[in-house]
Amino acid sequence: MARARALAASAQPGRRRLLGITGAPGAGKSTLAAQVAEALGPEVAVVAPMDGFHLASSTLVAWGRAERKGAPDTFDAGGYAALLARLRTATDVVHAPRFDRHLEESIGSAIPVRPEVPLVVTEGNYLLLGAEHGPHWAAAREALDEVWFVEVDEDLRLARLVARHVEHGRAPDEARVWARGSDQRNAELVAAGRRLADLVVTLADAPAPT
Repeated sequence: MARARALAASAQPGRRRLLGITGAPGAGKSTLAAQVAEALGPEVAVVAPMDGFHLASSTLVAWGRAERKGAPDTFDAGGYAALLARLRTATDVVHAPRFDRHLEESIGSAIPVRPEVPLVVTEGNYLLLGAEHGPHWAAAREALDEVWFVEVDEDLRLARLVARHVEHGRAPDEARVWARGSDQRNAELVAAGRRLADLVVTLADAPAPT
């Protein structure tokens, strides 16, 4: 929290600070992002998550990617990079999208970011992807002042990921298959970026991720 507070305090007029929080699916990054923003208060920090840039389910079906939802090419990476660039220097209110897990769809313009807020916290799986995954992910990383990598015990992460899938409508068997299949492939891709993080945050007993 002290590090996030110092980052916010270093913002200059017309150039706010951006903090990224990444980690494997279920690691607790959205929970940590929310805790940082809550601790600093709404006048200092707001969360604008990467998940708001999930492509629509209808698009994923049309493109044959529905079974890989959550992979890098199932996001609007260019739109996400553009939002981060705009948030950096915006002098008006910017409305960021959010992802509704119950609907499994993104909701546009759902998160207002006022120009006087000095710190935007963004969280998502792919904040440390290499340039080989495309220029938009690289541009997103360039827009961030710091990226923290969140990790937790692997068995605990998988258990909580399965529980999250069940909570949002998947049958238990389907949730386990998804967590150890598509989610696990994404987790391995995310893990490759750990060495590039500015800070590794190890959560010994994190709350269930949201």
